[in-house]
Amino acid sequence: MSRGKKMVEKVSELMDKPEFIRNIGIVAHIDHGKTTFSDNLLSGAGMISEELSGRQLFMDSDEEEQARGITIDASNVSMVHEYGGKEYLINMIDTPGHVDFGGDVTRAMRAVDGAIVLVDAVEGPMPQTETVLRQALKEGVRPVLFINKVDRLINELKVDPQEMMIRLGRVIDKVNKLIKGMNEKMYTEGGWKLDAATGTVAFGSALYNWAVSIPYMQKSGISFKEVIDKCNAGDMKALAKSSPLHEVVLDIVVKHLPNPIDAQKRRIPIIWHGDKESAEGKAMLSCDHKGAVAMMVTDISFDPHAGEVATGRLFSGKLSRGMELYVVGTAGKANRLQQVGIFMGPTRVEVEQIVGGNIAAVTGLKDAIVGSTVTSSKEMTPFESLKHYSEPVMTVAVEAKNMKDLPKLVEVLRQVAKEDPTIRVNINEETGEHLIAGMGELHLEVITGRIRRDKNVDIVTSEPIVVYRETVTTKAGPVEGKSPNRHNRFYIEVEPLDQAIVDAIQNGDVSMNMNQIERRDVLVGLGMDKDEAKNVKDIYTTNLFLDMTKGIQYLNETMELVLDGLHEALDGGPLADEQVQNLKIRLMDVKLHEDAIHRGPAQVIPAVRAAVKAACLMANDQLLEPVQKIQITVPQDQMGAAISQIQGRRGQLTTTDSEGDQIVVNGTAPVAELFGFAGDLRSATEGRAMWSTEFAGFQLVPASLVNEVVMGIRKRKGLKEQIPTPNDYLA
Repeated sequence: MSRGKKMVEKVSELMDKPEFIRNIGIVAHIDHGKTTFSDNLLSGAGMISEELSGRQLFMDSDEEEQARGITIDASNVSMVHEYGGKEYLINMIDTPGHVDFGGDVTRAMRAVDGAIVLVDAVEGPMPQTETVLRQALKEGVRPVLFINKVDRLINELKVDPQEMMIRLGRVIDKVNKLIKGMNEKMYTEGGWKLDAATGTVAFGSALYNWAVSIPYMQKSGISFKEVIDKCNAGDMKALAKSSPLHEVVLDIVVKHLPNPIDAQKRRIPIIWHGDKESAEGKAMLSCDHKGAVAMMVTDISFDPHAGEVATGRLFSGKLSRGMELYVVGTAGKANRLQQVGIFMGPTRVEVEQIVGGNIAAVTGLKDAIVGSTVTSSKEMTPFESLKHYSEPVMTVAVEAKNMKDLPKLVEVLRQVAKEDPTIRVNINEETGEHLIAGMGELHLEVITGRIRRDKNVDIVTSEPIVVYRETVTTKAGPVEGKSPNRHNRFYIEVEPLDQAIVDAIQNGDVSMNMNQIERRDVLVGLGMDKDEAKNVKDIYTTNLFLDMTKGIQYLNETMELVLDGLHEALDGGPLADEQVQNLKIRLMDVKLHEDAIHRGPAQVIPAVRAAVKAACLMANDQLLEPVQKIQITVPQDQMGAAISQIQGRRGQLTTTDSEGDQIVVNGTAPVAELFGFAGDLRSATEGRAMWSTEFAGFQLVPASLVNEVVMGIRKRKGLKEQIPTPNDYLA
């Protein structure tokens, strides 16, 4: 019997026993060794050959991933590990480390209960380590630490045993500091503090397949001295035999990371705001496979033979072929499951049924998108939506090389947007322009490459363009918006929204999924007036819409059209037709025609849209540009070159720290100035700099540049050259 088949049988046997399941993710900064590490765990579980592990990169099944040597998509695999005489099922997700693919990490964290954080022993925790750790803790995922590339400390840096202990201790302290800062309660009370003595930290080398932890050393009798001697002698093979990485790490996973029953008791209140006493709530809290089906879709991929495959975490109930399930928030038509399976790296294996506590891959959920709640109970409250930490900052225009491919291109762009929700696809019917907005140059390169390669559509792409945003800086209104037939009038005020409330919306602490009283209390706690807080009608991106009117006839039945008009105005502001953010919009008064025929969509939507856009111009509409944090590590003699690279790009220095003979330069710079940054930095520092970037939000474009930037955008979009005035909207 083949290895794979035998493994599937074992996995199927253990699936029904949640106490023997561990769902884990592997997270780290780019190039800290996640995929090599995953390979070793798989070879230990007997899924790939030992000779190839670390070089096969089994989880990077895509050609592009193999060619670039980085992980682009999170990929799932299930394996079995024996610990203390019992077998455990481990569902593992290997996630990308590159900042452009951070969305995959966020989605993977919703599906798992524990995370192995990998840190390079030489580089230590990097900016992306902090980001992925924050994503894990936000979702209530428990971390353990693996310090990788310890062999480099011994063989390349030639550190003595004492220095090595100090360095490793420093890495643990830094990661602990991050955990404490992000979730003090779990750090102090929940036992999440990482401690080598208790066994929540392991050290090793994924490339050479060995690892040690203090409990394993006591069990096997290997000491740190022996590790150093073997590394010095170049005898890593002996280490891999006496202290194999998969055994050490999977022992930690089984012993210290929670099973679904324990994890869901803690995680469900974080990711689901429904009634904990309802039948669905109780089923999820106890991971009950007899309860209603509750599944959160965390990934959608396309299989050329089976169509759309939705992967996600099943929190309760059981899935089997032919079942009819509902996707919350769609028209309410049931979707029938066609296949139920699990992922083994690149291949999907069908199984009879999957019960709560597992990660499932199913086909037939045609209405599902990433973040959908799938359930057998029509009335279920959906899970909290997934919050991505960075936003699209670059756009490319895409067109089909041959006109005959145009319908196929539109279809493919919709598929791509479904597979990766961090992308924004804008298909403009009027101008015929197709835009894809992504996290950075690499993200867009990969997406457009896949459209050509996997979807077989020949496309031409423009140079990347930076995504801007609009916001207001003062208060304006009430502004009167009249409907084209002059029978309906809307009076609207706008002003900037408090930063504390913007942050709460971005972190998911305030949303329209919460019940009204809970939402009101949170907003009042953030300093909002109680009367305003109870009248929140809509949250759209980071804009808040309040209905301050009293007792207006017919307004309830017209409210949906008012929101449509509002969304249209916020999708493209008056200055440069860019998305508007951080606004507080109040509806102060409304006059409506009593005959429904005279207050239809053609009347209400333009009136609201015009009032909001005019109010934005009166409230000093400004342009915001995306900014990235930059961290550059260089030898001391190259520090000047690194600093001038940041300052020469309208950047600002924040700190410079020295670590040994290296200097770490931190700063921020606008994305618009960072094209070609990698090449310039390499040549300026003779290729000796290591750097990383991370999204740092939006900030106002300097006054001296606003006009030039706005004109450039208006010209590119084919808008009138002169900027509109409020009267253009209110005539």
